[in-house]
Amino acid sequence: MVVFPLEFRLWARDRHDWRHGYSYVCKMKLLFIHGAPAAGKLTTARALLRQVNGRLFDNHAAIDVARTVFDFGAPGFWELVQEIRISVVNAAAERRIPLLLMTFVYIDPDDLATFELFETVVRRHGGQLLPVFLECSTAEIARRASNADRVARKKMTSEQSARDFMVRHRVSAVPRPTCLVLDSAANPAEANAERIICHFNLTTD
Repeated sequence: MVVFPLEFRLWARDRHDWRHGYSYVCKMKLLFIHGAPAAGKLTTARALLRQVNGRLFDNHAAIDVARTVFDFGAPGFWELVQEIRISVVNAAAERRIPLLLMTFVYIDPDDLATFELFETVVRRHGGQLLPVFLECSTAEIARRASNADRVARKKMTSEQSARDFMVRHRVSAVPRPTCLVLDSAANPAEANAERIICHFNLTTD
């Protein structure tokens, strides 16, 4: 009987899911699409998923769950939102979901610690976090705010609220040199999706 060295056995364990035969199991890639409200994060994510296989964890999924327990912004609301987001990312990384798209409104510097938590969780499981920032002018954000899809999903829908949000908060790209910055006002979602696929070498199989 051939006995393989320990190093090979550890490598093989990480490369295969023995419960499902010998198929290769990729470590997770978390595509972190961030930007202002109405910057086109969800639209871009959906366009990308029409070209690649992946899972979508929308920014508002955790908020919708928290709304079933608390009023929006009530004590405990954002803590629950945070716990849900971290739990979802951890579960996806632990189970090695090949590609998870996550949308997020990143405000600097308030959300840096949260972003670093996502990084820690993904890296602990050997995965990669791929940040994408969607730039969009305040005028375009205000114009998009009242779109029917946003109204249906109970998102920020007032033009004035959108303008006030942009004045109060510093919405920016995460401070990472690997962050891909795209203009979502000048480019259609399909074009930005193609740029993301090319830049991060995502498979279209």
